[in-house]
Amino acid sequence: MKNALLRTPFSAMALALGMLAAAPSFAADTKSVAVTAIVEHPALDAVRDGVKAELKASGYEEGKNLKFTYQSAQGNVGTAAQIARKYVGDQPDAIVAIATPSAQAMVAATKSIPVVYSAVTDPVAAKLVKSWEPTGTNVTGVSDLSPLEKHIALIKQVVPAAKRIGVIYSPGEANSVAIVDSLKKAASAAGMTVVEAAAARTVDVPTAAQSLVGKADVIYTPTDNNVVSAFEGIVKVAQQGKLPVVAADTATVERGAVAALGLNYTDIGRQTGKVVVRILKGEKPGAIASQTSANFELVVNPGAAKLQGVTLSDELLKTAKVVSTK
Repeated sequence: MKNALLRTPFSAMALALGMLAAAPSFAADTKSVAVTAIVEHPALDAVRDGVKAELKASGYEEGKNLKFTYQSAQGNVGTAAQIARKYVGDQPDAIVAIATPSAQAMVAATKSIPVVYSAVTDPVAAKLVKSWEPTGTNVTGVSDLSPLEKHIALIKQVVPAAKRIGVIYSPGEANSVAIVDSLKKAASAAGMTVVEAAAARTVDVPTAAQSLVGKADVIYTPTDNNVVSAFEGIVKVAQQGKLPVVAADTATVERGAVAALGLNYTDIGRQTGKVVVRILKGEKPGAIASQTSANFELVVNPGAAKLQGVTLSDELLKTAKVVSTK
């Protein structure tokens, strides 16, 4: 070995030593957290950042005593499964799976590594857990369950005469189907009907939006990842057809929705991070009940409202926590 080192060219030795020097120096009690999301868009990115911020606030800092890994599936379910298999091979202390498809892939891939889902609307419908109670399994998490009755009330405030709610959703995403089913019941109770526009892929979203022109009085967009990823296409149709858009994701208001009542996804991430910290400190995921958040905020965009043919009332503007003028 000594002779081999002597024969090694100086540049190669210097490179090897440089790589060793550049490698992060982890503490002996370093924890490993692997995070994945089905796609990158503002809400899901905020969840990821919120998780990381909460870990740091709890004393787990990347490069010191935390190995933090992140991978996006770029909207591809097959890629989500590949990421799941890789993470299982890496054997981290905890895995955070953001959004339903990534969470389903992770739960299918491991029954032993702690999996904390986040930004999943209905974890029971998605078959991640059997109930909202502690399950005794390796899975727990934080839901972004939408308050549909409040969303319908908001729709009536934005478009008082609305009777037909057009909803764009992904038929292959379990939570989106569950939302549409619940929306139909809530709309019926309010004397309204739901007009469905299915979009199996992100590229199908603008066409789905176009199909609602003349058939709906308002477009409602749930927390569906395909829909949110292609939101600008919906806004273009909404402006041309004077068809107001009301959303469940507040981040879409900056992108052209008239109004949204939803969760702060950074807060969802921090709430998820608190669950991860409990697991890193030794608590079993199966002993932790699935959680929801009640911290909803109203965001409105008067500029978008004008472009989409409606005027927001002074009452609505006064009750909005944030007003976007973009």
